[in-house]
Amino acid sequence: MVKVREEHPIKQDGTVDLESWLLRLQSMVEIDNLDEIKQACELSRKLEEEAIAAENIWAEGASSFRTGLEMAEILADLQMDQESLVAAVLYRSVREGKLSLEDVKEVYGPVVAKLIDGGLRMAAIGTLLNISENNVFGKETGTQLENVRKMLVALVDDVRVALIKLSERTCAIRAVKNVKSEKRQKVAREVFEVYAPLAHRLGIGHIKWELEDLSFRYLEPDDYKTIASLLDEKRVDREKYIEAVIATLKTELDKADIAAEFSGRAKHIYSIWRKMRRKNIGFSQVYDVRAVRILVPEIKDCYFALGIIHNLWRSIPNEFDDYIASPKENGYRSLHTAVLGPDAKVLEVQIRTYGMHEEAEYGVCAHWRYKGTDKKDSRGSYEERIAWLRQVLDWHEEMGGLGGLAEQLSVDVIQDRIYVFTPDGHVIDLANGATPLDFAYHVHTEVGHRCRGAKVNGRIVPLTYKLNTSDQVEILTGNESAPSRNWLDRNLGYITTSRARAKIVGWFKRQDREKNLTDGKAVLRKEFKRLALNAIDIKVLSEKLGFDQPDEMHVAVGSSDISLEQVLSAAQSMVIKAIENDQLSFPLGEFKENNRSRTNIEIEGVGSLMSRFASCCKPVPGDAIMGYITVGRGVSVHRQDCDQFLQLQEHEPERIIEVHWGGRREATYPVDIVITAYDRYGLLRDITSLFDIEHINILSLSTQTNRKENSVNMVATIEITTLNVLSRVLNRLGQIPNVIAASRKD
Repeated sequence: MVKVREEHPIKQDGTVDLESWLLRLQSMVEIDNLDEIKQACELSRKLEEEAIAAENIWAEGASSFRTGLEMAEILADLQMDQESLVAAVLYRSVREGKLSLEDVKEVYGPVVAKLIDGGLRMAAIGTLLNISENNVFGKETGTQLENVRKMLVALVDDVRVALIKLSERTCAIRAVKNVKSEKRQKVAREVFEVYAPLAHRLGIGHIKWELEDLSFRYLEPDDYKTIASLLDEKRVDREKYIEAVIATLKTELDKADIAAEFSGRAKHIYSIWRKMRRKNIGFSQVYDVRAVRILVPEIKDCYFALGIIHNLWRSIPNEFDDYIASPKENGYRSLHTAVLGPDAKVLEVQIRTYGMHEEAEYGVCAHWRYKGTDKKDSRGSYEERIAWLRQVLDWHEEMGGLGGLAEQLSVDVIQDRIYVFTPDGHVIDLANGATPLDFAYHVHTEVGHRCRGAKVNGRIVPLTYKLNTSDQVEILTGNESAPSRNWLDRNLGYITTSRARAKIVGWFKRQDREKNLTDGKAVLRKEFKRLALNAIDIKVLSEKLGFDQPDEMHVAVGSSDISLEQVLSAAQSMVIKAIENDQLSFPLGEFKENNRSRTNIEIEGVGSLMSRFASCCKPVPGDAIMGYITVGRGVSVHRQDCDQFLQLQEHEPERIIEVHWGGRREATYPVDIVITAYDRYGLLRDITSLFDIEHINILSLSTQTNRKENSVNMVATIEITTLNVLSRVLNRLGQIPNVIAASRKD
């Protein structure tokens, strides 16, 4: 049913009586500063008059001033706060370019400006509706995706943004009755496919019904008129019938000493049409056209009243729903039953508490109202914020049917970013894969430096834990600012964001030279011992990295000016050179490289075989090539379109062989590693699984178990390509539960 709204109070000269309107608004909601709202209204009216004088009236012909008043009334009905009302009054003026956000921020504060900006960003969603017909994003796709991402962050962080946009679209659908059909259809489709589902997700029943009915009126005018006429024919009789039913129910509930309120509810037109289509039934079989709603104080009264109703009239089978025991996905709770009422006419009865009714009518607004002066706790509990976030994401997923780009948005907006909560319920936007340490440094640098642990959803987790959307994160801090140098090791996975890394590196740079010197020596000594690099010349290594003295290298490592990965890469090149010159007393192992000829040609099926390029066509990398087996000179490689090769292929096809260009393959080295662990079920599986994940080839593996100490020693020979790979594997082995140590064998 379309909601009938009050017109604005008008003076004799035809202008809006602002004083009377403000009094009406004040009767709807508690207002802290009526003068501020009045000032905003006068500013909006002045800007519109100036635009009219400049012949710059908005194309749709709607008044931005009156639309602002209407939006404020809708929000006042939802009991929203003063900042929301001011933002609503000024929203259209900003949208139409009559007023800048900077001016709003200067006069009315950053919160009002942020609410308006969030509502403007939500307008990007409407453009999705044209994707299947037109490439409306064009070259600006990336920008629009970013706008949608920012919109979603604003949306999940402040419900008022969504409500302001809902109020604006409600005004828009009300105002298109007399505009061109094409424009009316466009607005109706946007409202029906985007904003009515959002109102449903928020549980704001009366706005949802109005948006659905008005959209239905313009999208399916014939069906709308048919159902409306059927309702009109029976309206008077239905009202008298409902009055009689209410009188009977009041008498019976008074006898049971249940203080109840009653009302008749007309099912809205779109809902009737949808039920007729879904169940393939006629209008006469829609059982809830006649409906009564009962409000009672407590849940037990709901079920007591249900028993009275079923004693009065016979219930219709399969037409009872207990949404109190099993609430709907948007939090809706109520008892619904259909009975054969007086004169054997079908009647639906809804029974709910006053609190449930407030939630059904105002949805999330019932939890988000700003009451009194204590605004810190007025935004609801963490559980309510979680429920709100899920509603927004569910609504976002529902938009997947709007076009191909909607799927891209679903990936880019939801999967590439995660939305987590602080203990106070504030939303933090992080990259997918972020850890509690990334979260800590995002909140504040000092929180990151002092981080000693983390709780996610009340449970202690390791600092390498990967956060997920809707997690609540609490950082446990110590008294001293002392980040661990291990946090910078990419192989350990403590941080994933460049922001956190830069802050940690900056901290180490600020430490004194002596401490960095000591720390750097300790880091390299520990790593070289674990990798058994006992023959590395530290002075040569430091020179290779561009330092005059080893101490300078140690200071750079200690301050994180150079990473451990850089040092190991330099050491790797020294090891390879020493192997080639037979100068290393304890080499990494025999150098092993996949066979390939000096021509860098790979020959299918025969392994290593001498090859040469044919002089007739001189193939170069990238050409399509084939091979011809010569007598005593290996394989001659020709271009596939070479005339000489085509003749050879025709006369001696048995000598033609497939060849292709080979890429440069990395050398591998066998390395013995030792793993010490406390024995447990599944330990060997976890270790071999890690090797598999890291694409490490195991040449041999032996284990020796000490039953008395419940320990196990393993010696594995594996193939590695670089020292950095070996370091990463040893680090990850050390993180497996029960593993005590993992190092290269001396």
